[in-house]
Amino acid sequence: MAEVMKDEKGVNGSPVYSDDNISNEETVGQVRDLTEVERARMEDGAAKFNRLGWKRLTIVLIVEAIALGSLGMPQSFATLGMVAGTIISVGIGFVAIYTSYVIGQVKLRHPEVQHYADAGRLMMGKFGYELIGGMFVLQLILLVGSHTLTGAIAFLNLTENGACSIIFSVVSAIILLLLALPPSFSELAILGYIDFVSIIAAIGITIIATGVQRTDIGMASDWSAWPAPNAGFVEAFIAVSNILFAYSFAICQFSFMEEMHTPRDYVKSIWWLGLIEIVIYTVTGAVIYAFVGQGVKSPALLSAGPLVSKIAFGVALPVIFISGSINGTVVGRYIHGRMYRDSVVRFINTPKGWITWTLLISVITIIAWIIAEAIPFFEDLLAISSSLFVSGFSFYFPAVMWFMLVREGPVFSKKNLLYTFMNAGCFIIGIVILVGGTYSSIVDIMHRYSNGEVSRPFSCAAST
Repeated sequence: MAEVMKDEKGVNGSPVYSDDNISNEETVGQVRDLTEVERARMEDGAAKFNRLGWKRLTIVLIVEAIALGSLGMPQSFATLGMVAGTIISVGIGFVAIYTSYVIGQVKLRHPEVQHYADAGRLMMGKFGYELIGGMFVLQLILLVGSHTLTGAIAFLNLTENGACSIIFSVVSAIILLLLALPPSFSELAILGYIDFVSIIAAIGITIIATGVQRTDIGMASDWSAWPAPNAGFVEAFIAVSNILFAYSFAICQFSFMEEMHTPRDYVKSIWWLGLIEIVIYTVTGAVIYAFVGQGVKSPALLSAGPLVSKIAFGVALPVIFISGSINGTVVGRYIHGRMYRDSVVRFINTPKGWITWTLLISVITIIAWIIAEAIPFFEDLLAISSSLFVSGFSFYFPAVMWFMLVREGPVFSKKNLLYTFMNAGCFIIGIVILVGGTYSSIVDIMHRYSNGEVSRPFSCAAST
């Protein structure tokens, strides 16, 4: 293990390695043979990327985790029923808090881990680094593409289909690109406050509007405590998967913690985030489902009536773009760090650093837009990738990390016994999502094709 110099830190709080102890193994974050000018740039970069406290980390995690997907919760409750929906929403929330705790413990024990791919190296060597790095990049790019389409749908709703959806998706992509340009997560945290107010306001408007509608109708809705009668395995599993994916904030946690000036404070952040998510998701799902009933739409603001849904979409625009842009920033930081791992260019505080960073974010956004528009069943592809990848990032990878990187002593020792069963449970949950979610998504694609519901590539119709 390289010796960490006590008086210096690399970018993002990474250790600077002494020349005598640098290995030939690729390590994102190495800087060697510095000139005085480069050293000054490095110190400036270290200060820039080491300003994140636990409060701002909470906001950044909220930006990454809570988006319009929360307004898909009522439809999941309609499929699963009020009882199962509530139990799954609350239960998975606490499981997500625990797996994020494990990820944080890995980061504390291995400060050299800057992104999820680095944890893959610890578990499976070079192969794990490349495999998990590829999963990491692909999933985040697909999420950027998803937000370009979500933005286009919002604009279409606001303008009553005033233009081709491709035009609106291009506008959405440009907004996402611009918001992804600030490379520091502490800078993004400022926008995070706007993001949080935006989603709370959109949810509040939807709840109030659907409640008023139900009062005006003058009769109780047809909500049920039990699963919908026509819900088969595929429908039920998709509903469960939507809830599981809503809590999938672990994918970016290593990247965010890398900027913390006091990494041990991360526990406060994940508890605040986890509890906020549990309250928002469960209340949103249960209350809107109770007001609207089985006919609730996804996102639920479409159930609030034409005028109110426009207002809600307008209020939700910040969360669509701010939450989407952070995925581009994270994947950009990972790729840029690999490209310039031995250079001060990766600090993004020189002309070359800013030029390469801007070009990289532009390429990422363009690729995300092309994939989203070119693949007719993009949303189903995103569901498949989430089943394949998020199941690992949020559930079975953290379980494996505990067994391989965190655990101290025998698996069945008295102090480890409870954690052994907890992590085994997280692993099983992840594998069930991996298999069942992928199967359900593929069946749903086949069903949509057979019913002629799949749009053409680059179609002016909204790709939902």
